[in-house]
Amino acid sequence: MPKSLRNVLCIVGARPNYMKVAPIHAALAASGSFRPVLIHTGQHYDTEMNDAFFRELGLPAPDLNLEVGSGSHAVQTAEVMRRFEPIVDQTANPVVLVVGDVNSTLACALVAVKKSIPVLHVEAGLRSGDRTMPEEINRILTDQMSDMLFTTERSALDNLIREGIAAARVHFVGNVMIDSLRANLPRAVPPTQTLAVHGFAQPPAFAVATLHRPANVDDPDILRRLLESLHAIGQSLPVILPLHPRTKGRVQAAGLDHFLDGCAILPLRPASYLTMLGLMAQARLVLTDSGGIQEETTALGVPCLTLRDNTERPVTISEGTNTLVGRDPDAILTAARNILETGGKRGRIPEFWDGRASDRIVATMIQAL
Repeated sequence: MPKSLRNVLCIVGARPNYMKVAPIHAALAASGSFRPVLIHTGQHYDTEMNDAFFRELGLPAPDLNLEVGSGSHAVQTAEVMRRFEPIVDQTANPVVLVVGDVNSTLACALVAVKKSIPVLHVEAGLRSGDRTMPEEINRILTDQMSDMLFTTERSALDNLIREGIAAARVHFVGNVMIDSLRANLPRAVPPTQTLAVHGFAQPPAFAVATLHRPANVDDPDILRRLLESLHAIGQSLPVILPLHPRTKGRVQAAGLDHFLDGCAILPLRPASYLTMLGLMAQARLVLTDSGGIQEETTALGVPCLTLRDNTERPVTISEGTNTLVGRDPDAILTAARNILETGGKRGRIPEFWDGRASDRIVATMIQAL
């Protein structure tokens, strides 16, 4: 193996990671300077959904699967570290590349930094300001340990400098999620096809919603208010709701199944990447608590209402189509009504959200490593 060829351990642990790693993995493989090694920690372990995402995104099968599975944050983080360390020890000339903010991101970065192995963090510097979110803790700690920090928006640099991170370690490259979106949009599954599989006819216009964050689905009262809001919107604009398994369990446990009536709210099984892309691209409105969907709707020019009190992606609000509405039904319904009447925020595509972020990452790596 040539001395210049470095093994880049690309970590995926949860489904949002797949869309971020796929274009980076392809750019690394084409570079001639790096050998990408895809490591799945098994943090998300739904085999059917994993296979669908990997197939749709053109990712090869993982070189290694740590098969960690579920557990508390502490148990899951510790188990990833325990299983990842031998892999690092057995790898020649390694670099560890982590994305996003899941437990696997933090765990693998921590193993690497203690062994003086370079850590590269993609999607660095994003902050919600809410330390009750486990993801926020993962972001802050991973950034502190990283040698190279790749950011999606310019405001991230200010966050990192405030936390004592040298600007020389930070590289503004754009958003790899949008690399995947642009590459795959022509292959998105038409909504008519998706709805037919579930026994629904496609309405002339529709909204799409996702709910998965514990702050929204674990408290039965909050979950009820959010479902009431979606149901009210659905009286004039049917709401397509792909149900995360955990969310579906919370809905059933709270006795809220009656909101999923198939008229105002159209419940679907969990959606694959291309299925979700097709739904979002044709939606009049998207309501979500997902960070990635805030970015994707901005790239698609589709109005988005974020059902949270904060966001770590402020550029989707300042430049994009996103509006932060929280969980208050009146605020949600007022904002939705405004979008239906006026078309909502037009927004614009943020800087470097052009489908070439992964190329900029690899070019920076070639210069620095």
